[in-house]
Amino acid sequence: MSVLIVHGWQNHRPEGHWQRELAGKLAADGHEVRYPQFPSPDEPVLADWLALLRAELAALGADGGERVLVCHSLAVLLWWQAAPSLGALQADRVLLVAPPAADVLRGFPEVAAFAPPGIETTPLPEELRARVRLVASDDDPYFPGGAAALYADRFGLDTDVVPGGQHLDLPAGYGSWPSVHAWCTDPATRVVAR
Repeated sequence: MSVLIVHGWQNHRPEGHWQRELAGKLAADGHEVRYPQFPSPDEPVLADWLALLRAELAALGADGGERVLVCHSLAVLLWWQAAPSLGALQADRVLLVAPPAADVLRGFPEVAAFAPPGIETTPLPEELRARVRLVASDDDPYFPGGAAALYADRFGLDTDVVPGGQHLDLPAGYGSWPSVHAWCTDPATRVVAR
């Protein structure tokens, strides 16, 4: 198995964040792990992030094993925009964690391009939806009302809701997250609070 982990806005891959912890544990288990620092995380440029996502997916899984993509926050909308055109670059399984609401992102000029009009009304093709698991909290400040209503109800994604998880990031207490590690190795695992 090979895993690509994609961080979100203002994330400089800090020590202790669940994504960094996940990368270390999966690598220690013998899996190929790619966890790149995307350019200018405080003022990301959509075209640059899309190009790096494609390049990282192209390099993922040269051994021919299962390819897993784990996205957090802004990376969810990055993948959502890229997904229909990825073709053979598409991962076998995708974990989307704590997506921000498009209308919230549009309030921040630095990331408004990641939330173009229509992003939350255009569904993914069924073939792509079948590869995806969404994990969201019920009190994410970046998605008032909770992402589950949109992604599960409108788009039909398999969804795990984490009560009281806020943005499922380091400030919310999300360092080591055993169920995400378990999902990476077994897609039948449900993702729960840490």
